[in-house]
Amino acid sequence: MLLKIFREGVGGLMAFISFLTRPRKIKRTPELQAEVAEKAATMSLYQYFACPFCIKTRRAVHRLNIPVEYRDAQPRDGEHRKVLAQQGGQMKVPCLRIEKGDEVIWMYESNDIIAYLNRQFDPAMATA
Repeated sequence: MLLKIFREGVGGLMAFISFLTRPRKIKRTPELQAEVAEKAATMSLYQYFACPFCIKTRRAVHRLNIPVEYRDAQPRDGEHRKVLAQQGGQMKVPCLRIEKGDEVIWMYESNDIIAYLNRQFDPAMATA
């Protein structure tokens, strides 16, 4: 119990510091931002608020200016937790759920998620 309180406290502090030091958003024209929003409508990020890997992923989402739906998978009896475990196959966060037509991809690992989002949404990656 004491370990859980400590972990939550440290995680909350990390989330607060991350909020204060978050990177600047990529600026886009309204037309390009609308395209990003349309593409992001097929994605959702399952996460815990205080998880360091989730914080890292949220920072990348913020920098890339992607309107992704965040789904809190932390509550034990929560609907998002059940969906992640049953449909995603693992109780692991962060997890990016991507709908591609009839197919649903469950992408785990913060580095893989960030690399995927950079390839899809970072204009600097498109020109490189």
